Amino acid sequence: MNTKDLFAGAASSADPDEERARQLQDQLRQYDYAYYNLDSPLVTDGEYDLLFGELKELEEKHPHLVLPDSPTQRVGGAPLNEFAKVSHSVPMLSILSDTSYQKEAAQIFDESVRKELGLGESKPVEYCAELKFDGLAINLRYEHGVLVQAATRGDGQIGEEVTENVKTIRGVPLRLVGVAPKLLEIRGEVYINAADFDEYNAKQREQGLVPLINPRNGAAGSIRQLDPGVSKSRPLSFFAYGVGAVDGWRIPGNHSDLLGQIAAMSVPVCELRKVVVGASGLVAFYEEYLGKRDSLPFGIDGLVYKVNDRSLQEKLGFRLTTPRWAFAHKFPPEEKETTVVGIAVQVGRTGKLTPVAKLAPVFVGGVTVTNATLHNDLEARRKDVRVGDVVIVRRAGDVIPEVVSVVLAKRPVGLMAGEAFDLYKLLNGKCPTCKNPISRATGQVDWRCTGGLNCPDQRKQAITHFAQRTAMDVDGLGTEIVDALVDQGKIKSPANLYELEAADLMGMRLAGGNSLQTLSVEKLLLAIAKSKNPPLNKFIFGLGIQHVGESTAKSLASFFGSLENLKKTSRWTVFLIPDIGIEVAIAIYEFFSTPDSYAVVDELIRSGVKPSGLKPIAADVMTFEKILLAVKAVDLAMSPKKQGALYGVGDVPIRAIASKLKTPGDLLHPKIPLSSVEEGARLKLSQLLSSGDWLRTINELESLGVSWGFTPKDNERRMSAKLRKILLSKSDFSDEQLNLMSDAEGWAWVYANQSPSQRRIKSPEICFTGFGVTERQELESQATSVGLHVVTSVTKGLMLLVAGSNAGPAKLEKAKATGITVVDRSGFERFIDTGKIPQ
Repeated sequence: MNTKDLFAGAASSADPDEERARQLQDQLRQYDYAYYNLDSPLVTDGEYDLLFGELKELEEKHPHLVLPDSPTQRVGGAPLNEFAKVSHSVPMLSILSDTSYQKEAAQIFDESVRKELGLGESKPVEYCAELKFDGLAINLRYEHGVLVQAATRGDGQIGEEVTENVKTIRGVPLRLVGVAPKLLEIRGEVYINAADFDEYNAKQREQGLVPLINPRNGAAGSIRQLDPGVSKSRPLSFFAYGVGAVDGWRIPGNHSDLLGQIAAMSVPVCELRKVVVGASGLVAFYEEYLGKRDSLPFGIDGLVYKVNDRSLQEKLGFRLTTPRWAFAHKFPPEEKETTVVGIAVQVGRTGKLTPVAKLAPVFVGGVTVTNATLHNDLEARRKDVRVGDVVIVRRAGDVIPEVVSVVLAKRPVGLMAGEAFDLYKLLNGKCPTCKNPISRATGQVDWRCTGGLNCPDQRKQAITHFAQRTAMDVDGLGTEIVDALVDQGKIKSPANLYELEAADLMGMRLAGGNSLQTLSVEKLLLAIAKSKNPPLNKFIFGLGIQHVGESTAKSLASFFGSLENLKKTSRWTVFLIPDIGIEVAIAIYEFFSTPDSYAVVDELIRSGVKPSGLKPIAADVMTFEKILLAVKAVDLAMSPKKQGALYGVGDVPIRAIASKLKTPGDLLHPKIPLSSVEEGARLKLSQLLSSGDWLRTINELESLGVSWGFTPKDNERRMSAKLRKILLSKSDFSDEQLNLMSDAEGWAWVYANQSPSQRRIKSPEICFTGFGVTERQELESQATSVGLHVVTSVTKGLMLLVAGSNAGPAKLEKAKATGITVVDRSGFERFIDTGKIPQ
């Protein structure tokens, strides 16, 4: 089938203008497809422009002739005030990636797949191997074959609508060819070709305009422009690599056929992909494109391997946030030689002082690099970097430039007897910005400025961090505006943002010579006002506590439930949260114990910031055994080597004590006999647990709802009071029987007894769909607090599907087809209160 056949089929009309308009629309779609997707122009640019102009005149003369997918609709809409949020009905999950840069990673992935599937060496797995594009992930939503929405990935659950911007990408079809299902979401990457990038930047420089930094940033920044006209001016391209929500279209049985069918719809799909068999096929593909990487017409930072058979994909399923059937194999960063022309010191958000090598410009990893991190004083000494040295530079993770090593063979003779780098000596012991003393804690490698928010550099970065999208999401408050606000003395802390008025911002001069005007000021003040009610985890992350990233912030929000609970936490409570270590726990405690930090939090609250809270889950994850083992871990870590009170005490007697003694009070005054080994461990544990810090932790846990009254035969099998009450009202269970049941087993019994067929399942599963991130977190917290297992997909074992207002049709129809009950939020909450599933 040729390109004319693809776009043929316009209905004839008695109206000559309408018939001509439809003919021109089909003809121009055909030319667009041939030019942008096949790289095979069918007409000259002049001929195309004449036809386009003719169509535009007809549509202006007869507005009813304008179709949503007409080629004239690629011009983009009017500038937006802000991007609308889009809830992905099928989450846009990330892919587990490898950062070892070794070919063996492909073999390890293949081994994990075969192990999960229970396959031996004699049954190799077939994979679809693709390139990993270096751009911005986008979800294209087609309804009845017409593009109705485009959205960024965002956090995987919530993205931003960028439809008008994506419409300006000529390679993205406004109407699918050959199919028109009720719903089809196509996912892929927006990128910029190397040749297009160079040509665009050359034109920018000729006109005295700012060029793009690199293709990846150029693609991402172009799509996130509020003015679609800017996107239209950028040379953007698109490659599809998968699908999201689907309704009314049969998904092929393997991934390679899926990509083939997407390409047949006129959607661009990269042809540089291959179906390979087993680990050897993956390794061969990796080695082939590692060698071709620099010669490709677009940037890639690695490869993606996907199990080709979709039925095997379903068997493999998902981890918490990544599929088990896909793997991203990264390429090693590109390395180049250059010369160190100086060494400066930067002050970080938490006061960390980082030596930075000033370099003779070198093009590496797609950008011109003039600065490269030396990480810290000890690392700079270890590498022995000196001004005048020839060094090897790379972009770590293809993002942050770093000095890999010195080329000693090229060191100038005059440097041979020179002194090694000494950060303290270079700075004379003072911060280069605020001149406060610098210090380095015992056992630490980083020197830090002691100025806190009194240091302008720390202040600027703290406010920028606070305002970023993954924290308080103050849209439009970039580094340039923050720098101006701090330099001009308008703000001294994040809390001051909420005190700003239009008069403070109007006409404010920025570093580039521009100034803030009325529209920009209004947008900024509106964004600041909108940020006053963030989810608790985003507020915690925005505070910039050392070592606290997005994941740790979520854990803290779930465990404590409210800012008030977190603010008054004791020294070791945070260490009891899974995946939080002693160093992080100390940093969190010290943050809220430091008057300056505590004052900033109080200022924010007084400014009207009210983080939304959740029900704390401390009571649902805490066990007596965890506390005792934590006491041992802290004792050994905080005491000199081999001098901890619990040195030599094993975990076995500690677990035995936890299984026999129910409460901290029982630990101090046991009512049952213990073995001599257990008694010795108990005495040491009781001494530590009754000391100041741990005693405060015990009191804090009890204030968070932790109860020590459960039977400790199996700490993981305790039951919530609400479920216990429900079961006692519905059955003849005794207290002793309920003591041996978990919440999950209790809910399974309730569920089974609602049905005449007496259905029984091992672990009751519940799925939430169509809710925003904050609401979903709240609902999932309620579900897990009573022992329900939250899943992300509709399966036969699902007990309940809870659907919000943005629920997609795919999950709803699948639930209906398999007889799974679907309820809204109020129905779910009635279920939690009564244990009865609404019919």
